[in-house]
Amino acid sequence: MVKILMEPFSKALIVESPHAVLDGALREVGIEPHRIDKMPDEQALIDAINDLGAQVLFKRSRTQITRKVVESCPSLHAIQLCSIGTDSIDLQACAEHGLLVFNDPVSNGQSVLELTIGHLVALSRRLYETNNISHSNRWEKNATRRYEIAGKKLGLVGLGNIGRHIARACEALGLKISFYDNRPVAQEVGLEMGWTRRSSLEDLFAYSDMVSVHTSAHDYRGRSNEGLLDPYLGQLGAKLEGDSPRIFLNLARGNLHSAESLLEAVQSGAIRKAAVDVYPEEPPPGVKEWDNPYANEPRIVCTPHIGGATAEAQPRIARRVSTTMEQFSRYGSLRDCVFAPRMTLSLTEQARGRALLAVVHSTSRGTKKAVDDAIYQAEVSNLGSTHRDFDIGVAYDLSVLDRPLKYDELTDLIEQAKTLANDPNAIRAVRQVVVPEDGW
Repeated sequence: MVKILMEPFSKALIVESPHAVLDGALREVGIEPHRIDKMPDEQALIDAINDLGAQVLFKRSRTQITRKVVESCPSLHAIQLCSIGTDSIDLQACAEHGLLVFNDPVSNGQSVLELTIGHLVALSRRLYETNNISHSNRWEKNATRRYEIAGKKLGLVGLGNIGRHIARACEALGLKISFYDNRPVAQEVGLEMGWTRRSSLEDLFAYSDMVSVHTSAHDYRGRSNEGLLDPYLGQLGAKLEGDSPRIFLNLARGNLHSAESLLEAVQSGAIRKAAVDVYPEEPPPGVKEWDNPYANEPRIVCTPHIGGATAEAQPRIARRVSTTMEQFSRYGSLRDCVFAPRMTLSLTEQARGRALLAVVHSTSRGTKKAVDDAIYQAEVSNLGSTHRDFDIGVAYDLSVLDRPLKYDELTDLIEQAKTLANDPNAIRAVRQVVVPEDGW
């Protein structure tokens, strides 16, 4: 069933308690927010979306968007993550059903940066254990294994928005930056910045005094990164000469290494100190007790996934995601779409006083032609268009028209695409919005 919507979004479901600033920001752009206080299970989420007729879902990182959720919620056109990671969403199912997914890769960057630098300094200077020693009325003033971070080699796993932010700041503090990232664009950016690219994780770990992880649960091709770091944790600093602090940080995703592998590396001395903010298994929101796999290892500093949990970052995230969804709702504009990170797509200026037609369709040969032919056959002028194929097997087409297509003309478009592309699922979703002369 093809989703058809002929107006901007008006109803949003919000789960996992993103900052309350979000509610007011959505109301200002004509989207009425509805919150669920408790994290819903699969069926409760489906029921809530369908009872509301929500066109957009706002969530953080815990609520699972399964194929069943996607297939059972025909009103849903967009999922907006109030976070970065996408591992809680079946992206392929979303693509197959014309459901676009957005995140926020920017707003918590400063918070994660500061926590990263805080850990690098605190672990290098042994501040955590020294605090505990001092509170036990012992005076241990010495320089044993207390290091300055300036001049040390910092290896970054992942050079996305946060990785680059950390690299720039740490370079300013005197650290020497190297990185591993298998995305061609990230490699080019890193080299342009003058940082050392490592061709393998083995080399990154072996030639680093410190390693900080800032990659996602899946790589850019959708392959799982589960256990990615397990073979390399024991090699930190292995090819460096002289003394090294050998510090490991994971503020990214808990599935990138097993708890057993990190414990083994620390207990063997390969890693001297570590800090983790994420875990292979984390409790649901509101649960106060959990089984911390590192509870009995004082050399691993633990925090409860608070990398972006600051008074400044959370309202900043709320404001950004509301703007992202406003632009998508009113103008069909894309930014922070996880199907094409770092891409922006917009015809906002051309659209004033015109109709915007947004089509999510397959990449089957003939589908794009069917969209263009339907516009031509309706004797409508296409005043401007933009198009993007995504690697996940779906495409997005945005056109400015001199008049809106009628409902039967939209259904004709859908049928023509099926025939031309020989694909019954050629068109996944259609939205049409008439933009006021002065904009919204």
